[in-house]
Amino acid sequence: MAVIDEFHHAEAPSYRALLGKLEASELLGLTATPDHADGVDVREFFGGRTAVEIGLGEALEQDLLCPFHYFGVADNTDLRALEWKRGSYDTEALDQLYTGNDARTRIVLNALHDRVADPRRVRALCFCVSVAHAEYMARKFSEAGIRSRAVHGGTASVERDQAAADLRSGAVACLFTVDLYNEGVDLPTVDTVLFLRPTQSATIFLQQLGRGLRRAPGKAVLTVLDFIGQHRREFRFDVRYRALTGSTRAGLVRDIEDGFPFLPSGSRLILDRVAEGVVLENVRQGLKGGRKALVQDVRSHGDLSLEDYLQASGQELADVYGRVAGVSWTGLRREAGFATKPGGHREDELLRRVASLIHVDDPGRAATYSELLSPEGPAFPSLSPDDQALARMLVYTIWPDLGRHASFEEALRTLRTHPAVVEELGTLMALAADRARMVPRGLGVPGVSLQSHCTYRRDEVLAGIGWADGTRKTRGQAAGVVYSEATNVDALLVTLHKEEKDFAPSTRYRDYPISADLFHWESQNATALASPMGQRYIKGASNVVLFVRATRADEFGSAPFLCLGTASAVEHAGERPISITWRLDRPMPQSLLQAGAVDTA
Repeated sequence: MAVIDEFHHAEAPSYRALLGKLEASELLGLTATPDHADGVDVREFFGGRTAVEIGLGEALEQDLLCPFHYFGVADNTDLRALEWKRGSYDTEALDQLYTGNDARTRIVLNALHDRVADPRRVRALCFCVSVAHAEYMARKFSEAGIRSRAVHGGTASVERDQAAADLRSGAVACLFTVDLYNEGVDLPTVDTVLFLRPTQSATIFLQQLGRGLRRAPGKAVLTVLDFIGQHRREFRFDVRYRALTGSTRAGLVRDIEDGFPFLPSGSRLILDRVAEGVVLENVRQGLKGGRKALVQDVRSHGDLSLEDYLQASGQELADVYGRVAGVSWTGLRREAGFATKPGGHREDELLRRVASLIHVDDPGRAATYSELLSPEGPAFPSLSPDDQALARMLVYTIWPDLGRHASFEEALRTLRTHPAVVEELGTLMALAADRARMVPRGLGVPGVSLQSHCTYRRDEVLAGIGWADGTRKTRGQAAGVVYSEATNVDALLVTLHKEEKDFAPSTRYRDYPISADLFHWESQNATALASPMGQRYIKGASNVVLFVRATRADEFGSAPFLCLGTASAVEHAGERPISITWRLDRPMPQSLLQAGAVDTA
C-alpha cells in the first residue's frame, strides 16, 4: 500500500513519474484541495470518488484546526459598474479600483488596528487582486509602521523563501500576495488573514483561509478581515458563508439575522452594520432569482458541463433544481444559447421529471439505471429478475402512473428515444453517487433488489418490494405501511418530524430511534393485535423493512426515504395503534440517529 500526501500535485511531472513506478495494491492520496482552480481534479485517479472527507466545521469541532474570528468590514467601494466576465469581476477593473485607493487603504489599516492588539506584531497573509495592488498595499503598510513585503509569481524563489522565513520569525508582519499562497505553503504561525479582493470561488476562499487555520504554539485564534463593497447582483456572498457555516442558502438568511449562532466552539463570524446589510440583501436577492436569473448565471460562466458549472459558480444542485419548479439543466443550457443533444416527442414532460432521480446514491443502481436508459440497452424480457425489478423502479420513478404505456418494455423504449434526457439523468446519478458516503448492503429478501443505507423514493419502494408490478400504479399510494404479497414484505415508511400542516392529528404517530439498532414505531390507528397485519408484525411472519426520512420535504420537493433494512419486533404494547420496538438487523447511520433525537429530547 502506498500513501501520498499533497496528492493535489499528482499532475506534476515529478508525481506522475513516481506514480508510474509504483506497484502498490492500494493507493491512498491525501489532500486538502482536491479541486484546483486550474481545472485539475485529482479524484480521477480514484474513479472520481472520495473515500473519506472531513469538512471545515468537523475539523474545527475536533480541534484539528485553529478557531477563527471573522470580521466582515464595509470598505465603501462600489463594484456595481465593473464588468462581469465568466462568473467573476474583470481583474483589470478591480485593479484600477483598488490600486492607489488611499481611502480604502485607510479603512483597511483602521480595521486592523481595531481588531488586533498590535498590528506591528501580527503574522499576516493578505490576498490582493494584482501585482500592482500587492506592491501598493505593502508600501502603504510599511509607511504606516507595519513592516510588509509584496510577493508574487514574478518574485525570485530565493526572495519568496526569505519572505516566508521573515514572516515566521516576525521580521515582517504582513505579506501581500496575489495567487501565490493559496495552497501548499507551510506557515502555521500565520495568525491574521486579510481578504483584499472579492472571490467567487468557495475553493479559493477556503484555500486562502486555510493558510491561517494551522495550529501553532501560542496561537489561540485566527483573525480574518474581509473587506466588503457594494456588489453586482451576480456576485454571491452565500458561497463563502455557506463554506464557513455549512448552512443551506435559505438557512443562511436566518444565520445572518441571528448573528451566526451555530458556529463551532471558539469561532466567531461578525459583520459590521453596513456589511451585514450588503450581505443580507445579496443573499435574499439570490433566493428570489427565478429561471431568468439562473439562465443568466449559466450563460455568464460559458459552455460548461453541469459538474463544472457547479464548481465554477459555487451553486449546488438544489440551487439549480430546487429553486424553480420543473427546471432542467438541458433547458437552462438551451435558453442560455448552448448546444444540447436532440430532444424527443415527450421531452418537455420528461425534463420536468429529471430531478426525481437526483437521490440515487449507490453506484450499482446508478449503473443499472444508466444501462437501462442506453439506446443499446437490453430488452426488458431478457433482464435478470433483479434487473427487471430495477427497471420497474426506474419506470415508476419517472412515471408513477406508467405514463400511458402498456408495458415496461414500451416505457423503456420511450425513454431511450430522448438523448438529452438520458444524458442529464446519467449526469445527475453520477453526481449523486459521488456524494454517497454509506455502504449499501443487500436485504437478503428473495425477489427484492433494495439495499440498506440507500435512499429511495416511494415509487421505487413500492416497485422494489413487488407491490407495483404493472397492474398497480404508485401514484396516489400515500399510506405509511404497504404489504406486498409477492415478496411477503411489510414496508414501513416513516417521517420522523411530522409538521402539523402535513399530518393530521390522527396520523402523527410517535416514531423515533431509541438507539442505533432499536426503533420505536406506532402502527396505523385501526390496527388490532388480532388482525392479519398485527399478527405479521408480532410473530415475525413477514419481512419487515423500515424506510425513514427526517422530514416530508427537502430542498428538491418530496424527500426520499433511507432504507434502514430488515427488522424484527422485540416488544409491543397496546393496540389501535400498536406500539412496537423494532430491532434493526443493521445499525442505522449516526446522522439519522441524531436527526431522530431532536423531537424526543
